[in-house]
Amino acid sequence: MPENAILAEGIRKEYGKKRALDGFDLAVPSGTVYGLLGPNGAGKTTAVRILSTLVRLDGGRAEVAGLDVATRPRQVRRRIGLAGQYAAVDEVLTGRQNLRMFGRLFHLGKRRAAERAEELLARFDLLEAADKGLKEYSGGMRRRLDLAASMILAPDVLFLDEPTTGLDPRGRSEVWDSVRSLVAQGTTVLLTTQYLDEADQLAGRIAVIDRGRVIADGPPESLKQVIGGDRIEVVVHDTADLSAAAAVLARVSSAEPKIDAAAARVHAPVADRVAALTEVARTLQDDGITVDDIGLRRPTLDEVFLRLTGHRAQENPDTVTKEKVEA
Repeated sequence: MPENAILAEGIRKEYGKKRALDGFDLAVPSGTVYGLLGPNGAGKTTAVRILSTLVRLDGGRAEVAGLDVATRPRQVRRRIGLAGQYAAVDEVLTGRQNLRMFGRLFHLGKRRAAERAEELLARFDLLEAADKGLKEYSGGMRRRLDLAASMILAPDVLFLDEPTTGLDPRGRSEVWDSVRSLVAQGTTVLLTTQYLDEADQLAGRIAVIDRGRVIADGPPESLKQVIGGDRIEVVVHDTADLSAAAAVLARVSSAEPKIDAAAARVHAPVADRVAALTEVARTLQDDGITVDDIGLRRPTLDEVFLRLTGHRAQENPDTVTKEKVEA
């Protein structure tokens, strides 16, 4: 594998008058999880489709596993796996039958397809449910089976396009564990997601995409620092205590607390999450300030876009700029 398992330079893609990708650049180091973060319509899925050879680019160039996706698409397909937003498994078949079928579709012999199915059922903790119909599978189990199907040929590079959309917390956790296991065995993963916490959990580096262009990239911690990081939020029982609560937050924060009088809420960014929360809770109690809610909050996707682009995720500005977040 080359130093970068995925390399995109100035990719452009248009659908009619709409430009889905507009100078898209990306470099994903081999053996890592790289998060591509953005809202619906930002260009994430189009980027994955081009990099996985499902759609031809209109401009720029891209390489996957050292192979040009435009001139050597068949060789690229032998080196990659793809799990889209929705499970591609057959509802009529059992888990074991699905994986054997995919093995045969990938031109494995009957015996090798059966062996590979058993290997993957074990790896993704699906042996107990192997002979059950998919109607008996939970959402997380279906996605794990879908991941297993994408790993039939043990690809060097795996594209995961919003793999946990629609899953409950348990299902998301199951998929996350499966992804970590794959990376530990050497697979490079490009993960597209709308969820900042998902990219934070899995990715060593994150790129934020808006209107078909990467507008910021860097390690999760650096990116979070740029957009404000974690914050403590306090909702007081009596709005008359807002100023006193803000004074308490000011002691543990490096920035001036912000007050939302209408919601009886005050919040401020903090560095040491747990220590700051403990100190604030204790001081509020000592000062006799009654609170209805107190907790740590993380930046939302909308806050990411508001900080980096000056607009919210659902808005469509005419121009975007790129901010480089250094490690």
